[in-house]
Amino acid sequence: MLSHLTKIASTRLLQRNISTTTTTTLLRSSLTAKYQNHQKVAAAASFSTDGMNVMDAWEKSCYHEMDFTISENDTVYEAVQKFSAYDVGALVTTDEDGKITGVISERDYIKKIALLGRTSKETKIKDIFTQSANLVTAKTQDSVDLCMSKMMSKSIRHLPILDEEEKLVGMVSIKDLIKAEVEDKEKRIRALSDFALGKSAAME
Repeated sequence: MLSHLTKIASTRLLQRNISTTTTTTLLRSSLTAKYQNHQKVAAAASFSTDGMNVMDAWEKSCYHEMDFTISENDTVYEAVQKFSAYDVGALVTTDEDGKITGVISERDYIKKIALLGRTSKETKIKDIFTQSANLVTAKTQDSVDLCMSKMMSKSIRHLPILDEEEKLVGMVSIKDLIKAEVEDKEKRIRALSDFALGKSAAME
């Protein structure tokens, strides 16, 4: 009789141990799943234009497909022709050695030629452009957000991009930066949507 009771007690104890082990395993699995879900949320929320480089925007810019420079000794009329041909609003000006000297924009033409009754065919670019001493530029490592801040603070719409040696490597417009920001936000929305769908599937 005592032996039988001992067997029953041992069996019950074993069942309790198995139940405890199963519960612990399930709890650990649940906590692990929750942690992974939190990680996914954090990753989805981390998308930001802070991580987007100005060179990303440059590679998708219309300026990437053209020669966006023009000699400072050319006429304003030639600059306007290039504006129209490529549908851009600014060009980087260079000297005889090819070094950057400034930027000429549609604003320069409107304010310094059209409104003053001057003739674009008789006016040199170097007479009206924004000279390099007053030029706002971007560095290749600058983020999209930083470039937008530079534009906003100076009320400008274009930024020449310079490398570490101060050599011209690109050009972006405010439109290019806005496109980059929109694409970034779309990525973030897709990531959050994927997470939400995955969470719903898990709950089902």
